[in-house]
Amino acid sequence: MTISMFNALTIDVEDYWSIFFRDWLHIEAEPSDAVVKNTKWFLQTLGEFNIKATFFVLGEVAEKFPELVKEIACKGHEVGVHGFYHKKIFELDSDTFKKEVGSAKKLLEDITGQKVLGHRAPAFSFNADTQWALEVLAECGFKYDSSISPAQGSRLGWPGFKKEIHRANLPSGKSILEVPMSAVSLGIVELRVGGGYMRHFPYLYTKLAVKTIQRKRPVVLYVHPYEIDVQELALNTDNLTRKQRKRALQFHKMQLRNRNTVGWKFTKLLNEFKFTSIREVINSTAENEASL
Repeated sequence: MTISMFNALTIDVEDYWSIFFRDWLHIEAEPSDAVVKNTKWFLQTLGEFNIKATFFVLGEVAEKFPELVKEIACKGHEVGVHGFYHKKIFELDSDTFKKEVGSAKKLLEDITGQKVLGHRAPAFSFNADTQWALEVLAECGFKYDSSISPAQGSRLGWPGFKKEIHRANLPSGKSILEVPMSAVSLGIVELRVGGGYMRHFPYLYTKLAVKTIQRKRPVVLYVHPYEIDVQELALNTDNLTRKQRKRALQFHKMQLRNRNTVGWKFTKLLNEFKFTSIREVINSTAENEASL
């Protein structure tokens, strides 16, 4: 197998505040301006290093901030779908999922004037029980998916799933390229690379994980724009029970932990390793047979 010298850098463009308000405080909220500010920081930083990445964008973010999506595309980055309202796959049926991803794909293509090839499920919510969603993606015209974490998390993951980029043949006769999230083995556990793992753990963990994985295959690293954001907002928890309030505030506290370290860790990664978009990694990996 020919291994690309470049790793895949992916950015999941979602607004922390609207998702947190909706999922934990049970308050409907549109994406806030924070997602624009934070995503622009990544665009500027990537521009300084002349690096292209894949931005998986939520439909609701694109709907409210189309100029942000245009800027991402105009700067030469790949745009992919991250769902519309950040609904986890196991919360949806086939028809609802098709509407979620189909609407987001059309919206992003209308905004950018470019074909959208890739998809990533919110919270990497593909597993053995939701693999039917790959059929939906192929039916909607997606060429690849990057939603499967081949490591067991507390709630999510598909342990034992193939770690290499490969073509998945589906029962319908269609096929789709799968670009699994990278995971590194630490004894009895396997951990992903990027996101909360980069935020919570020392930089040395991410550096060693990337070095270890790229000896065998391109790394697929992910990060969210909100992970650099240290701004606080007032939280109204009056409508929650005591138990709900406790769980929401515990989650929120954990999400804010070490955000002030992500900017310099991300910049250091760009200095030490080579990155590009998923599309370019696929096109430079001979085993995948057909380029995108």
